[in-house]
Amino acid sequence: FAMATSFRPRWAPVTAPIYASLEGIFLGAISALYNARFAGLPQQAVLLTFGVAAGVLVLYRLRVLRATPMFQRMLFGAMMGIGLFYLGSFLLSLFGVQIGYFTSNSMLAIGINVVIAGVAALNLVLDFDRIEEGSRMGAPKAMEWFAAFGLMVTLIWLYLELLRLLSRLQGRRD
Repeated sequence: FAMATSFRPRWAPVTAPIYASLEGIFLGAISALYNARFAGLPQQAVLLTFGVAAGVLVLYRLRVLRATPMFQRMLFGAMMGIGLFYLGSFLLSLFGVQIGYFTSNSMLAIGINVVIAGVAALNLVLDFDRIEEGSRMGAPKAMEWFAAFGLMVTLIWLYLELLRLLSRLQGRRD
């Protein structure tokens, strides 16, 4: 549903609610697993996600963060790098090679996690800009759904990265 919505924005009024429902089930299961290991961690991650999103929104509204063409290019490059990192790690795991980032609580893994969470947070600027531009231009209803879908995907990514980061930090204490 996510890929269909990404390539066919006009389908968003149908696909976005279905995706949100399925993603809710997935996030509930993941959060339950984390909560079983570290009680209260998902609640902390939710609060932190909302706090980061609110902070980025304030900076966006104050025009401190703007979706300039340079900002968009840099963010796209960072996302491509993250995507290639995840893909490469997955492909290596098929051959039995494990990348420590996914399993360790090392300072390097925490640092990488902070950078990825930062990129996820900065993606909110693009989402806010898409929403603002769509409103200003009088975009059709389907684009409202598409913009909301994009915001939801970014918030989910941010939540998962913050959940992973908090679990790593908690794991270092244990």
